[in-house]
Amino acid sequence: MIETVKVAELIKDVKSTVINWRRYLHQHPELSFQEEDTSQFVYETLKSFEDLEVTRLTRTSVVARLVGKQPGRVLAMRADMDALPIKEENDFDFVSKNPGVMHACGHDGHTAMLLGAAKVLSQLKDQLQGEVRFIFQHAEELPPGGAVEMVNAGVLEGVDQVIGLHLASPFETGKIGVGYGPVSANCDVFDIAIRGKGGHSSQPNTAIDPVTISAQVVNNLQHIVSRNIATREKVVISVTQIHGGSARNIIPQTVKLSGTVRSFEQEIRKEIPALMERIIKGITEAHGASYDFEYEFGYDSVVNDHRLTQKLEEMIEDVFGQEFISKLEPGKMMGSEDFSAFSKVVPGCFLLVTAGNEKEGIVYPHHHPRFTIDEEALEHGVKLLVHAPFKLNSHV
Repeated sequence: MIETVKVAELIKDVKSTVINWRRYLHQHPELSFQEEDTSQFVYETLKSFEDLEVTRLTRTSVVARLVGKQPGRVLAMRADMDALPIKEENDFDFVSKNPGVMHACGHDGHTAMLLGAAKVLSQLKDQLQGEVRFIFQHAEELPPGGAVEMVNAGVLEGVDQVIGLHLASPFETGKIGVGYGPVSANCDVFDIAIRGKGGHSSQPNTAIDPVTISAQVVNNLQHIVSRNIATREKVVISVTQIHGGSARNIIPQTVKLSGTVRSFEQEIRKEIPALMERIIKGITEAHGASYDFEYEFGYDSVVNDHRLTQKLEEMIEDVFGQEFISKLEPGKMMGSEDFSAFSKVVPGCFLLVTAGNEKEGIVYPHHHPRFTIDEEALEHGVKLLVHAPFKLNSHV
């Protein structure tokens, strides 16, 4: 039986350390598949705790195993560690020291919370049933992603269930978002090259202008959502990059477009590349241009296991109180997550820990150069992760 007073004291004791870890990681962000120093920091920190078996499953990931004194299930808990290619615009004293790279999605907090949970749980080994496997994953932000690489390397061998947390700055601190069914979208990526005929800007009649053709392509791609897909379905097509031209008075040869497609239904997901190419082909042929089109299916939708989610909701109510629970509407979050690579293999549950604070100016969205989190939310994440094994690993 878990000693709730002792657990509460251990979580309180580790709170300031978790905040310091988060700030250190925020100062030293690294891009996807480049998390050399981050993973080494995590490895060395975990090695300082008692009773953990720590390994490097891939070059920039870390896994730790904590086996309890009593038999039970195996629960994996995952945190992602990578940062984004964004120049930070915050002015607090622990801003990024790596120019052009920033923790703008909360992964520094995710890593710190899981380290905190590992520290606390390692001190509760005698009360623990089964095994807790701590997964510190690289490269969540860059498909094909680190999760699938870790799954292929065997990180889930023997695992019965897996959970993950994501800090959410758009919502005031003090809630845990619980959703049943799909809680994130499929995310696919595309690249388009419109090839025209270059020329002088004073004589556009002698050229085939890929700039104006690209503008038509961008506008008409939006017709797929508004005119080819049922209004009840949730699909987002976003062109996020346009590159072309070298001078004001030169019509370029080529313009390149890139972006993402978000969806939930697999059948619709499979139809979208053909619908896109039909538009691209029609517009470019009408203007005498040509094109290249590449489409890559990326992260699958995260679908929370009903039974596992129900158990976690019961635990949250017991530990935090009913007022802490915020129900997430299925199919509402259009963001994507490669946590799906884990939850496709074993039952999984992905939860949100709210981390906004309007009074403190913590209101900026994820992937914004002024993104940050309310550090009070870190204690909530640690508390959830510490209590989860005692609820989920029992055979009762």
